[in-house]
Amino acid sequence: MKKRFLCLLFISSIFAFGQTKTADNSLTPLQKLEEGNNRFTAGKPVHPDETLERLRELKKGQHPFAIVVSCSDSRVPAELVFDQGLGDIFSIRTAGNVMGDYELGSIEYAVEHLDCKLIVVMGHKDCGAIKAFINSKGHYEHSDHIKKIIEYIESENEEKKLANNHELSIDKAIDANIEHGVLFLKTAEPILKEFYDTKKVEIVGAIYDIETGKVTFDKNTKI
Repeated sequence: MKKRFLCLLFISSIFAFGQTKTADNSLTPLQKLEEGNNRFTAGKPVHPDETLERLRELKKGQHPFAIVVSCSDSRVPAELVFDQGLGDIFSIRTAGNVMGDYELGSIEYAVEHLDCKLIVVMGHKDCGAIKAFINSKGHYEHSDHIKKIIEYIESENEEKKLANNHELSIDKAIDANIEHGVLFLKTAEPILKEFYDTKKVEIVGAIYDIETGKVTFDKNTKI
């Protein structure tokens, strides 16, 4: 009797899992990320698409449903934060989620050739790159390449506006950095601007709280 009960429970679990997968397929890319983050913050991730079978499947080609531009910080892995797996997210990671030609080219590739419909620029609370920018007060004196990251952040118009208005704080600087990244992508020619203007791709900002694991999307990120 016990064996029969366990067998029925196993079959029910498979059936329920199948229903979940079907429901997920009806979600938009943004909704998939939101649902995945809800599972992550609730402590109930399902860790989808993490098997060798899935990896072999992807050998035929990749079709990620979203591009996530985020910080290189080890506490900000997009696949874990959004409870996604192999082949689901096209990930771009740099300190302070700064973007130059190489990052832009990678994003263009994912949009043009992999048919990604969503780009998320995700900053995070307590970002070390933003802290370094604020603490340097415009005078980073070391000769390392970190200086280039700080200079990039310093050059963002959104950060300059905060500094000019004497409103520069870590939280506001993080928000401004995200806003800059979204604007940068929405206006990047020749590819992304056209795709965004013709509604072929959605570009949104988001912030990740490294204490709670919660990602908050700004679906009305201003240009």
